[in-house]
Amino acid sequence: MLLVGTSGWQYKHWRDVLYPAGLPQRVWLERYAECFGTVENNNAFYRLPARETFESWRDRTPDGFVMAVKASRFLTHIKRLKDPEEPVQRLMDAAEGLGPKLGPVLVQLPPNLKADPERLDACLARFPRHVRVAVEPRHDSWWTGAVREVLTAHDAALCWADVLGRPVTPLWRTAGWGYLRLHQGRAHPWPSYGDASLRSWLHRLGERWTPGDDVYVYFNNDPGGAAVRNAVRFADLARAEGLPVTPTPPAPPS
Repeated sequence: MLLVGTSGWQYKHWRDVLYPAGLPQRVWLERYAECFGTVENNNAFYRLPARETFESWRDRTPDGFVMAVKASRFLTHIKRLKDPEEPVQRLMDAAEGLGPKLGPVLVQLPPNLKADPERLDACLARFPRHVRVAVEPRHDSWWTGAVREVLTAHDAALCWADVLGRPVTPLWRTAGWGYLRLHQGRAHPWPSYGDASLRSWLHRLGERWTPGDDVYVYFNNDPGGAAVRNAVRFADLARAEGLPVTPTPPAPPS
């Protein structure tokens, strides 16, 4: 199953793209969840919400909705994966307020953090075994066999990432499920993705996973509503190839 959505939902420039004019911002999550079956929540990266907030998000979204959660920058950018027990426990105590709607936790590493497989191993070991974890390294030193072995041992997905229509990570399959983030396309208007890029990613995913595998795909190119339009188009292209996809809305106006 392809779970297709966007990275975040609270963007004022999505008015008249996903949110009708006049719709109060306090109900944007409800509107988003009427249209998409999944979202990547970046709020926890900047400031970890209370468990009650995650419980509110659980109660405000329909059955079957899935929310991925970006790990706190305290763990990734301040502690830099050192001494992970307390920050991981604090994150999970809050995020598990989502109950069955909790999707993967995304651990995005700072671009200046060089590879440390032992530190990564210790961090991943602190997550509950039932929680899926995706890791997005951003320094080239991480592309080693030792890192791949750590990810595989924990069934943690290497987060595939795209910038300007090209992979910026190896296309390793390290888990029984996958995770893809699309940050910036090359098409007009910026930062959109064109059909050629979207089809290329469908092809790459199809080389590693079967339709029965869960693969999470989030568009992080939010300016101008590009993420919404591209997520809808990607899902439509996938359905045209007979692939199962979570709900997405009709194509919004250009």
